[in-house]
Amino acid sequence: MAKRALCIGINNYPGTGMDLQGCVNDAGDWAAELAARGFKVASLLDDQATKAAMLKAMGDLIAKAAKGDTLVISFSGHGTYQPDTDGDEADGLDEALCPYDLQTNGEALTDDEIRNLFLTRKSGVRIALISDSCHSGTVTRAARAEKDADSRPRFMPMGNWLPDKLLPKNRSGKVAATMSGPAGSSPLLAAYSNKLGDLLLSGCKEGPNNFSYDARIKGRFNGAFTYYALKALKTMKPGATYADWHEAIAKYLPSASYPQSPQIVGSAGARKGKIFE
Repeated sequence: MAKRALCIGINNYPGTGMDLQGCVNDAGDWAAELAARGFKVASLLDDQATKAAMLKAMGDLIAKAAKGDTLVISFSGHGTYQPDTDGDEADGLDEALCPYDLQTNGEALTDDEIRNLFLTRKSGVRIALISDSCHSGTVTRAARAEKDADSRPRFMPMGNWLPDKLLPKNRSGKVAATMSGPAGSSPLLAAYSNKLGDLLLSGCKEGPNNFSYDARIKGRFNGAFTYYALKALKTMKPGATYADWHEAIAKYLPSASYPQSPQIVGSAGARKGKIFE
């Protein structure tokens, strides 16, 4: 039974004015932890993490996996929305992850694309998904200002990368200032399969006005979720379950500095599974 992982971290988003600072550190931290637990780890950092490269890396990881194998995919970077083009979204929006070339190539990695990749897996392949990004309903070109200059949401407004002609319009025909996204809207959640025993850990609740924060903690930039998830993991005894881990993370988040509530999604069996086994 093989153990493989893909760790993605993107700080730089050319042309968007929305660079982050802790995502590459996140990817390195997850990679180091997983390697120490016997995983063969591949990483995509900044300009390596184009949309094409992300699709290929995820596809290769899944294609090589056989029954009994465990896969872990971590993503640290911006999340976004974009108008749905195939009519499968009730709210008219596709949820998406933001690759490095989001603005220069003009394409996000949508929930539909990720789900289609996951459907190619062989029977008996277990996947744990770790998402340190966020999704909101904002369309405007500037993210909301934060009181703490060392902290900002990991959400990419559509207006920062899509041309006006493709942005949702309000009743007057002008670009909408805000939109409400539904609960349960994340590309990693869309890829997750309860029936196949997947486990999803995310840095915040789904839906509007819930954010994962890019933060500086003890002089170093990280995602707040990644930092505290790994801190909590170090306290876990051998044989600890994902449910145990999530409970330990909840001792740190939400906090006054980072008002985000990490989520665990999975069947009872998946939650009771041993961490990264």
